[in-house]
Amino acid sequence: MKKIILPQAEWSVLMDRLTKEYPESFDEEGNILNLIENKWQEPGNRKPFHSAVDGTLLGNYPMITSEACKKAVAACSQSKSKWRKEPLAKRKDKVLSVLDDMDKAKEFIAFLLVWEIGKPYDQALDGVNRCISGVRWYLDNIEEMLGDRQPVGVVSNIASWNYPLSVLVHACLVQLLCGNTVIAKTPSDGGLFALTVCFAIGHRHGLPMSLVSGSGAVLSEALVKNDQVDCLSYVGGKSNGRIIAASLYDRNKRYMLEMEGVNTYGVWNFSYFEGLGKQLKSGFKYGKQRCTAYVRYVIERSLFPQFLEMYLPILKSLKVGHPLLVDQGESKAPDLDFGPLINSRKVSDLNVMLTDAMGKGAVALYQGKINPYDFLPNQDLSAYYAPTALLNIPKNSTLYHNEPFGPLDSIVLVDSKEELVSEMNVSNGALVSSIACDDEQEAKEIGAQLRGFKVGINKMKSRGDNEETFGGIGESWKGCFVGGKYLVLAVTTGDKNEKLVGNFPDYSLMPE
Repeated sequence: MKKIILPQAEWSVLMDRLTKEYPESFDEEGNILNLIENKWQEPGNRKPFHSAVDGTLLGNYPMITSEACKKAVAACSQSKSKWRKEPLAKRKDKVLSVLDDMDKAKEFIAFLLVWEIGKPYDQALDGVNRCISGVRWYLDNIEEMLGDRQPVGVVSNIASWNYPLSVLVHACLVQLLCGNTVIAKTPSDGGLFALTVCFAIGHRHGLPMSLVSGSGAVLSEALVKNDQVDCLSYVGGKSNGRIIAASLYDRNKRYMLEMEGVNTYGVWNFSYFEGLGKQLKSGFKYGKQRCTAYVRYVIERSLFPQFLEMYLPILKSLKVGHPLLVDQGESKAPDLDFGPLINSRKVSDLNVMLTDAMGKGAVALYQGKINPYDFLPNQDLSAYYAPTALLNIPKNSTLYHNEPFGPLDSIVLVDSKEELVSEMNVSNGALVSSIACDDEQEAKEIGAQLRGFKVGINKMKSRGDNEETFGGIGESWKGCFVGGKYLVLAVTTGDKNEKLVGNFPDYSLMPE
């Protein structure tokens, strides 16, 4: 049967709706603008933006100057006094109106995300729903969490491309709810169109929010080092995060910097491999392009045959393909584990890691293949990467100490619990870790030695929603922890001598 792109999700159809429903966000030539000084302006220099799905040209990413970005921050600073004086009830009403409009457009936003970041439709829609439901939870609980605390001021948000709604928009709306003004940078690799819709909705309802786009290096002076920025929220890689952290240590500025770490799952004295297999399969969603994806398994050597018997069929069962390709006549997007990675550069990065590790002695346990049937004839496949797994990663390889941020797993075999703990703590801090073990007491003893912020026993851990705290240990996180009441505490001020929960240069304070 002929394969076609889902008709209601064709990019031309989505763009037609986008320009008609949010015309203020485009210039006369159809290029997206930035939201600066309470109006849509600044098309910037145009950088062609192609979809990883099949190479389609989606539009132009506007690259603005540092000076234009400083104007946006200055406007946020000028409006912070007025917004913080708005009664909480009025702020709640405006945020609620934004959520209601986002809910009406959620399927549309999800299809935009499919094209922009390659996430399968059901996973993209889940991200939109989590954003909406998460902020609704704050609306229901904000009075108790906020108390008589005051907003910190201007919050600058720099986030990665993988969760534009459930992380970036969610954070911005909660920050606004607390009485702050916000400015966000559109990720360079994806999220431009979906974020434009959300910020256009917010702007229509009178929320003091700005959206800018451009080179991180160029805009850093305005968004990070600027004295008019009172708080910085960063989600991204460790190398940039370290540079940002160093620039903030001597400044009187709030910050929360979420960075990468090698999240590991250890298997010791364990027998329920069927249950573990279900967890591992679900962990491949979005091609492991998540900060909480488990990318390394540290296995008791005697259990390796049982692990392999469970693990290899899972790799073979993973569905990878064009996330909007259907048989003619079908009306729903395909059910996939993942589609493309964010771009062809990420595929190249993974191949470099793979080649380096194998050249130094790693063994390929599995190297999947892309099935042409799951794609359009002759389409661009440069951003697709089949699941791959390596055994015995050499310690002098790049992959050993770094998170691949893609479906490239590594497996390490150990003979003692001391080895297990050492190999699981390889990155000096991780966002999550887990241990599979039949003996609960033994599992807790091992878990207590792991340098993961969240440690799961016989289950995977994730960022979590609503009241769940989120942070990191060691080099995986700097500054205030977030999630639940701690996100509110991070962007507000109370007693001048209060000690915030987080990981700081002079102290680390874990949540209750």
